[in-house]
Amino acid sequence: MQIDAAVVREEGGAFEIESVDLEEPQADEVLVRVVGAGVCHTDMIVRDQMYPTPLPAVLGHEGSGVVEQVGADVTGVEPGDRVVMSFDFDHTCTSCRDGHPAYCEDFFAYNFGGSRPKDGTSPLSKEGDEISGRFFGQSSFATYAIATERNVVPVDDDVPLELLGPLGCGIQTGAGGVINTLDPQAGSSIAVFGAGSVGLSAVMAAGIKSCTEIVSVDLKSNRLEKAADLGATHTVNPEEVDDVVEHVQEITGGGVDYALETTGVPQVAEQAVESLAHRGTLGVIGAPALGTEASYDVNNLILLGRTITGIVEGDSDPQQFIPDLIELYRQGKFPFDELVTYYDFEDIEQAVEDSESGDTIKPVLRMSEP
Repeated sequence: MQIDAAVVREEGGAFEIESVDLEEPQADEVLVRVVGAGVCHTDMIVRDQMYPTPLPAVLGHEGSGVVEQVGADVTGVEPGDRVVMSFDFDHTCTSCRDGHPAYCEDFFAYNFGGSRPKDGTSPLSKEGDEISGRFFGQSSFATYAIATERNVVPVDDDVPLELLGPLGCGIQTGAGGVINTLDPQAGSSIAVFGAGSVGLSAVMAAGIKSCTEIVSVDLKSNRLEKAADLGATHTVNPEEVDDVVEHVQEITGGGVDYALETTGVPQVAEQAVESLAHRGTLGVIGAPALGTEASYDVNNLILLGRTITGIVEGDSDPQQFIPDLIELYRQGKFPFDELVTYYDFEDIEQAVEDSESGDTIKPVLRMSEP
């Protein structure tokens, strides 16, 4: 079938909407009419080839939509189901079997490879030339997407479908980084470095976990204002203080129990670990280019009992965690809709520009009617 899709054809190139061909779903696949698709930092770092998904490619990995067709082996969803599309995984490795699919041993192949891992094909092409697809098991910058039974999550119809796409990656990453990985105790303190959609989701999650000191650090005043609205007890603009680490330590009486780094900037990760109290834990979420290194004073880890842990997708099992986040939203405890600004699909380049400038926290593309 012919669909409209935003294709990136060269490193750093534009997202250009083109008519492309999409194959029928294979036995374990699902055809989804895309209703909404979040724009995420990961889309931009792949566009810029900091992660080497082959180009040309259709990106997009925070899709929501309606199931139109299912393959012969699919039993978990059926045509007409409303779904959120999340990351893909093999479902057979040790991490997947242990309930941690975000750490799938073949995560890169299933999400960044640009093809079906089992046979190396892509469902997308144009005039016979293959285009990388199945990005994060979906490639949702398109009017239709091929996903799998593994990475589609059925959702109820009492929440706007176009809103839910960002739960598939950025929102669940920030919230899960706090709720699932750091798991702070009530009354503890946390500093979140970066106040984009991931960082602000973490701020809201810290409130859900009853942290009493929640510090948001960012260079953008509009994002810090939003952080305060969403539960941050303190905000810090690094351009307005002499030393970020000293300022955070002063605010919290010696350092935070937990920190979350969401920017992907090595120097910020170094500041984040130094902001920790004794026996504090830093979760690193931000994704820089492959091969990027950060430096730490080893003795400041050993002697102070600090811990650093990497976090992928909030260590979430999307089939369980996304419905949990939706229920928290229903109860008014997780108002992630306040992060969202909607754009028409044809305005994708403006959405990307506004995201990169920080003017918009979470752009969501409206692809079709729910």
